[in-house]
This record gives sequence, C-alpha cells and structure tokens, in this order.
Amino acid sequence: MRQGVPLLVLRVLGGGLALSLMIGEGIRTWGTGRPWPFWFDDYWSGGLLLAGAILMARPTPLRSHLFITGWAACLGMLFGSFFGKIYDPGGSDPGNFDLGILTILIGMAFATALVGLIWSLFEVARK
Repeated sequence: MRQGVPLLVLRVLGGGLALSLMIGEGIRTWGTGRPWPFWFDDYWSGGLLLAGAILMARPTPLRSHLFITGWAACLGMLFGSFFGKIYDPGGSDPGNFDLGILTILIGMAFATALVGLIWSLFEVARK
C-alpha cells in the first residue's frame, strides 16, 4: 500500500473501529455473564485490525495482509451479529444495551468494515 493521506485515513478508521468494537463489547458484556465465545470474537477481530493499522506505519513485508485480514475478520463477525439482530431480535442478547441502539451501532460498524475492506483491497491493488 502506498503511504499518504488515504492510507492514514484508512488506518485511523481501522483503529477507531477496532477500539470501538473492543470497548463496546466490554461495556455490553460487563456483569452479564455472557459465555466467552460471544464476546471473544470482538476482541480477536478488533485486535487483528488494530495490529494491522499499527503495522501499516512500518515497512514490514506482511503488513497489508494483516490489515486486510483484520478488516475481513471484523466484517465476517459483524455480518452474523448484525443480521442476527435484524432477522431474529428475540434471540439476541443485547447485554447492557438497548436492542435498537445496539443494532444501529453494529450496522454502522458493519458498513464501516465493508468500506474499509473494499478500500484496503483497492489500495493494495494500486500498489
């Protein structure tokens, strides 16, 4: 990927999404007793994306691969979460959030991950 303003914006967007996923899941889950597989995916995919966003500032050989993997992991995780709340809201566990607000936040995160994945793939293709 080329360095420059578009890459900086993409890195900030990725870091922001990663941190919001991890912090938001912490708030959502705190004190609710949710089983670990239902919260660990946010930390795993957010961690991948955050690591990729940080490594994009360094000239490491696999930096773009990790960044794209982080975007794809977030998109895949958010896909099931968002559409599960749309199609089966009764089966959802909103934790400490209102279900409507949570669905909107996850929808925004899903849209951000989709844009980020497509944008990062285009940046790699232009390299």
